[in-house]
Amino acid sequence: MAERQPERHGKQRKNRVAPRASITIIEPMQVPHMARPNSFLDSRDFARVARAIGYIDENFRAQPRLATIAAAAGLSEFHFNRLFRRWAGVTPRQYLAFVTANAARGALAGSASVLDAAYTLGLSGPGRLHDLLVTLDALTPGEVKARGRGVRMSYGFSDTPFGTALLANTSRGLSHLAFVDRSAETDALAELGGLWPEAQRHRDDAAAIELARRIWPEPDATMGGSPGSAVRLAVRGTNFQVKVWRALLELGTAGPTSYTALARAAGIAGGARAVGNAVGANPVAWLIPCHNVLRNDGTLGGYRWGAERKRAMLVWSSLRRQAPYRGNFGVPLAAAARAAGPRP
Repeated sequence: MAERQPERHGKQRKNRVAPRASITIIEPMQVPHMARPNSFLDSRDFARVARAIGYIDENFRAQPRLATIAAAAGLSEFHFNRLFRRWAGVTPRQYLAFVTANAARGALAGSASVLDAAYTLGLSGPGRLHDLLVTLDALTPGEVKARGRGVRMSYGFSDTPFGTALLANTSRGLSHLAFVDRSAETDALAELGGLWPEAQRHRDDAAAIELARRIWPEPDATMGGSPGSAVRLAVRGTNFQVKVWRALLELGTAGPTSYTALARAAGIAGGARAVGNAVGANPVAWLIPCHNVLRNDGTLGGYRWGAERKRAMLVWSSLRRQAPYRGNFGVPLAAAARAAGPRP
């Protein structure tokens, strides 16, 4: 069931044109007046941060100046430094030192594990993503066939640490969490409507914002609200997809993994490619941590909501697990960059 169309008021023109059929009028996003967490960004500011992270990770051996990094993000030094620190909790220069020191340690250790490339850039580390107890329920075949008939769904937009997101909730749990690029709200709503065409959908941005704040709490708050608090997911997918998503909840929540390791955890030996397709169909970003699945050589690989966002999500998680280094255990940054060696 589609949303009710808003009524139009005002003086009627004499020469009227009949409205086109099946046009959905999307009301502009009305964000309630609520204090936004420091790490929450809209899609435009997040894109700037993501570009800067990519630039630093690609050019850290040259030790670029702040002005150069800010230019890559399309901002002045002052505004970029303030934006990055608000999002990451560290300055761009501190993040540059963090990446440089990790690369130097990786080069000195000379190790060669599957995920070394990720560890080198500080994109992984021990510790869970959050303290939420996430449970996943799959819709029955009958519920999928009903296409949402009889389901009341609340949906809304909220800023998150990774740009704007569309969240949709039902009485059974969170069914949809997707990141939305700037000016793509209409397409995002159309996708949600296509997945749940018969559901009774109503917009509630305040509820979406409250849920986002619970998923991504402030660093000085208890992670995920009260310790061990539960978040229920109610998703639609094939038996194979649900099997992969459940394995990902167990394996990927602890940190980055590979498609091959995920296939083994799901009991699908040799099925890395099919597992990758299931990962790409994940309907609930972050909580089902598909961003934590890397290629076997440790490189990022693809991501449904963009490789730049995937990299930024890994960086954000890593920076909250450990304090960034200002140098290589007292070694100046230039020496750490030399220890890291030339680009392969």
